[in-house]
Amino acid sequence: MPARKDPDASTSVPSFYGAELRFKREAAGLTLEQLAEGSFRGISFLSQIERGERRMPLDLARHADQRLGTDGFFERRCEDVAKARNTGHPMYFLEVPELEKQATSLEEWHPDIFPGLLQTEEYFRGLARYMGPLTPPEKVEERVRGRMARAELWRRADRPTYWGIVTEEVVRGAPLPPAVMAAQLEHVVDLMRATKSILQIIPGTTLWHPLKHGMAKIMTFADAPPLVWSESDFDGRIIDYPPRVTEYRRRYDLLRATALPPDASIALIEEAARTYRHEAEQGD
Repeated sequence: MPARKDPDASTSVPSFYGAELRFKREAAGLTLEQLAEGSFRGISFLSQIERGERRMPLDLARHADQRLGTDGFFERRCEDVAKARNTGHPMYFLEVPELEKQATSLEEWHPDIFPGLLQTEEYFRGLARYMGPLTPPEKVEERVRGRMARAELWRRADRPTYWGIVTEEVVRGAPLPPAVMAAQLEHVVDLMRATKSILQIIPGTTLWHPLKHGMAKIMTFADAPPLVWSESDFDGRIIDYPPRVTEYRRRYDLLRATALPPDASIALIEEAARTYRHEAEQGD
């Protein structure tokens, strides 16, 4: 029989509660079958929850609290997750906005789009139409509200220092209307200057560089070890294993050295913004 693989509780909210459920169940000396008894749920369903593959429904949360004597813990967490689902963020992303608020510095790299904290409403709506054309309009607007709520971070006096890196393709190659891109680029320039933040550009002529595949956000904290957030189209994960975080740190520093200097990067963005603005005015 293969060794049991414990869920990584740090990767997502369902994984966290699944790991906690397994811990409490085993501490109580119960098997999956014994815990499932009387719950109207099957053993395989319960096992999937413990592995972080399924969200715990409210009826099972109440049953688990009763059988495990956890004083309403799982029911309260279900209610918290239900509320969080209305924030406009996917389940796997729910921890990130809070981590951003607690961070002393944010350093992020995105090869394909402007990072979420830098996006305007219309830029994000345009991305949503291209990346999820079947998404209902009301869901898109929910996500827009969530994205803009994250951007309130910039208004805080104790906001983290920010350093971002994107490719020139992000600046010049997005398939969005010129007016939308002009406003997005102007917003980035204004934001970087107003907050004394930095955004660098990897030139289009630089074909190979560190962290070429996939985005990364490095978060440092005053009283906790640094973390890395990495995300794909459908999921994301928090990386806290020190050697892996160190490797991300090393590659990000090399990527920073590959990019245009901050002043040259802002100049490139301003020039692209003027071009988009001219195109938008010519089209009116």
